[in-house]
Amino acid sequence: MSLLVEVFVREPDGRIRILDVPDDVYRSGGFESWRTTVWGSGFVRALGARFLPRLAEEDLSVEAGEVPEFLREVALLRTRLDAVAQGTDRPRTVEEHRHQIDTRLRIIEENARHALEIGGGVLIW
Repeated sequence: MSLLVEVFVREPDGRIRILDVPDDVYRSGGFESWRTTVWGSGFVRALGARFLPRLAEEDLSVEAGEVPEFLREVALLRTRLDAVAQGTDRPRTVEEHRHQIDTRLRIIEENARHALEIGGGVLIW
C-alpha cells in the first residue's frame, strides 16, 4: 500500500471535498510503512518536523491556514535529504532511499503549493 497525497477544500458545511486529479498523476506520499520508518521516525522528529510525524498515529490533514508552515517543514526535510535518507530505515541502498524520499517530498510539495494557491488543505492518508 501507498500513502496518497490529496488536495481538499472545505465546503460551507465544514466537510472536506477532495479535488479530482487525472488518473495518470502519481500521488504517492511514500509507502504505508513510512508512517513510522520515515515520516514518523525519531530522526525526522528530531529535525523539528511536526506535521509529517503525525502519520505515525493517524492520517494527516493540513488545514488551509497551516499549509505555509507545512511547506516550510517539507523544505526543511528537502535541505536535509541526505541525512534523512541515512537516518531512517531503508530496505534499499542509501542512494535509492534518498531518491524515493526526494520523489515523495516533491509530490507533497507540489500538492501543498496547489492547496496554497486555491486556499485548500492537504490530506495524506
